[in-house]
Amino acid sequence: MSGFTIARIGTFVFRAPVGEPVVTSFGAISDRVSVLVRVEDEDGAHGWGDVWCNFPSYGAEHRGLVLHRTLAPMALGRAVDDPAALWRELAMRTHVLALQSGDAGAFSAALAGLDAALWDLKARRAGLPLARLLGGEVHEVPVYASGLNPGDGPDTVERARAEGYRRFKQKIGFGEEVDLPNLRRIASGLREGEALLVDANQGWTADEARRMAPKLNELPLGWVEEPVAADRPEEEWRLLAEAYAAPLAGGENLRGQDLLRAASDPWLRVVQPDVGKWGGVSGCLAVGQAAVEAGKRYCPHWLSGGIGLMASAHLLSAVGGAGMLEVDSNPNPLRASLAQPFPALVDGAFALTDAPGIGAEPDMEAVHPFLVAQHEAA
Repeated sequence: MSGFTIARIGTFVFRAPVGEPVVTSFGAISDRVSVLVRVEDEDGAHGWGDVWCNFPSYGAEHRGLVLHRTLAPMALGRAVDDPAALWRELAMRTHVLALQSGDAGAFSAALAGLDAALWDLKARRAGLPLARLLGGEVHEVPVYASGLNPGDGPDTVERARAEGYRRFKQKIGFGEEVDLPNLRRIASGLREGEALLVDANQGWTADEARRMAPKLNELPLGWVEEPVAADRPEEEWRLLAEAYAAPLAGGENLRGQDLLRAASDPWLRVVQPDVGKWGGVSGCLAVGQAAVEAGKRYCPHWLSGGIGLMASAHLLSAVGGAGMLEVDSNPNPLRASLAQPFPALVDGAFALTDAPGIGAEPDMEAVHPFLVAQHEAA
């Protein structure tokens, strides 16, 4: 693995208003945001990463500054052989800062985006697609349409099906009078080979989740995602795993050892780390491999711009198993425009190419109207 020296780090914050908010049990997202990091080495090679900043979306500018003011000075001039080693070192160096500020999420997300950019750079230098650099193969990855809002989920399924999706994830946690009619309508219209998934977005207490179990067990669900808060005791998760016929899914809201432990604990059957939220490529690769080794499904979480989506696709391709890639079904001007050429969706799968790195570049001209902040460190 040939090394390189970090010479320049650019941070770009984008904000795109949308007409219809993304609605979840914990709140609504009225604009789509993305924080990109571009790392360049002394030879002029570059790589891209994506920092998670979906909610609250007004935190995007702050996370861009965490990356620019804290992480970039630590990383500039560093000789990198193994991005994972630098990720671990910077995580240790910023640990006290994250504790002191009470802002661990912003630090872990900014570091995740930087790590992903370094891996993309390394793969581009090697002339290899990221999945192959990580020791896996490049192949098509199954995807599912995510983020179906409670107000129009069944109608969105029809649109997503016409676009080529074969799997659909409906948001729940809005009350039985909303959730159950939506799910029954979608389930009754499923075609052969299609799947219905649900996500409560941590919206229930353990008692509420147990009360809903018999009703949801009547439906053909592929999984039940985050029925309770991610940090609830393992005993609660274990009891819910016994109560639900469908496997439990989660992981996007765990970090560090909690996420690594969840990858092997028996109560979580579908493991969903987010490449821009914690770990970047380095951490999520380890979690995905541990999950598949434990007989689970690795299904990367992603609900933001195109760069993180492509990194997630390559991680899934590298790890393998029976996982699926999450693709946001809501309008987002920052999705395809930030990852060109955007992969074609054919019969429920993205076909990855042999292009170096993540195989995509942002169309900076197309997204320039949404650029609200930019920082350069060299």
